Amino acid sequence: MVLSKRIRTFVSHYNFRLYMPTIFILFGYIFKFYSDDHEPIHVHVIKDNKEAKYNVSPEVVQVFNHGFKKHEISIIEGVIEENVEVIVDRWKSFFDKENKYGEKA
Repeated sequence: MVLSKRIRTFVSHYNFRLYMPTIFILFGYIFKFYSDDHEPIHVHVIKDNKEAKYNVSPEVVQVFNHGFKKHEISIIEGVIEENVEVIVDRWKSFFDKENKYGEKA
């Protein structure tokens, strides 16, 4: 079967989007980002069909919460606060981004 370029592009993008590099797993919470993610640097936290998203740079801020209870949010935020450097390092090493001065991040 021959697929059109448009369909091949869609399928390629869809498969790429599904790939979520795992930063770490702690207390059953999976800390990830999408392989085609965007700035600001942020992390998705997933557990038991629940998800939250946090920007981590320049400061830790919750973007959304779908299903986590208050005590879970406290744990998640504590883990993120303690591991901001790890999250930022993993993000930068994965994306190998250039900063606004053209230098490698």
